[in-house]
Amino acid sequence: MWQPEPGWQPLPGGGPATVGVWSSSHRGRDVVVKRLRCPDPHDAPSALVPRDVNYWRRAADVALSGVVSDAPGLREAPVVRVEEDEEGITLVHERVELHDAPGPWLAACLGRFAATDLGSHGWLARDQLRSRLALVERRGGWRLLARTPMADVADHLWSHRSVWLDRTDALPQVAQHGDPSAANIPGRHGGPDGEDAVAIDWAHLGRGPVGADLGYLSLATREEIDPLVEAYVAALPPGVATTEQVLTGARVMAVYTALTRLDWALARVADGEGALAGKFRHPSVAPYIYAMQRQVAHIEALLG
Repeated sequence: MWQPEPGWQPLPGGGPATVGVWSSSHRGRDVVVKRLRCPDPHDAPSALVPRDVNYWRRAADVALSGVVSDAPGLREAPVVRVEEDEEGITLVHERVELHDAPGPWLAACLGRFAATDLGSHGWLARDQLRSRLALVERRGGWRLLARTPMADVADHLWSHRSVWLDRTDALPQVAQHGDPSAANIPGRHGGPDGEDAVAIDWAHLGRGPVGADLGYLSLATREEIDPLVEAYVAALPPGVATTEQVLTGARVMAVYTALTRLDWALARVADGEGALAGKFRHPSVAPYIYAMQRQVAHIEALLG
């Protein structure tokens, strides 16, 4: 049975296929070790579908392919080794020095990355937001939001989700990291003034609507979407997409992700004593309410 080596130090991070993440050293280099496990019969069947957003071994396939090792704008941390056995896969990357990068700089990096040619690998993710909302649908939709003062707004957006998903499908489709939170883009290539960002956790790499990565990023930045869109569009190669197309992709991703996260946070505290409204200030809920409030103007735009 696979076990972490003595001396490895646990780090935060994970995902459905992740056993754990550790810091260590390898031949004098600081490294990060991630262990992925093979799906078992109790896992969702989607874990075995190469193009599904939750495909279990995509991070390993990305590392082995080298497809983003020197991509413009956003590149993978250097790969040290990839080891596979019957139980799973061990990924080892160089540890990335942390930099506190401003949102517009990260947005520009995503804009340059959007034009990357990822090739035709069968394991590249597709339909990421559609797949995530399909999982929510199987769980009954935004059930907790239906018990809040924004029930009517949530019901309208949920019932019109296919309309907005279809509109984003019609946008230019570009390379996307798939999970570009600020925590997943910790480094810079070439020193503090480096032009490109160094990203980790490539488990959702694929293609999707222009601006979608940007909307996801905006949920973890101090800046609002508009200045991020400006920086992203300025970094896109000419002719890839218009500002309005980028804003649409970002807006749909940000709004539907923020509301899904809020419903999930409410579900975690709903069974405790007291009315649901009394739990809006709970420390595990309040940040998601704040994130939703930041989207008010974009929610109104989608309500049309």
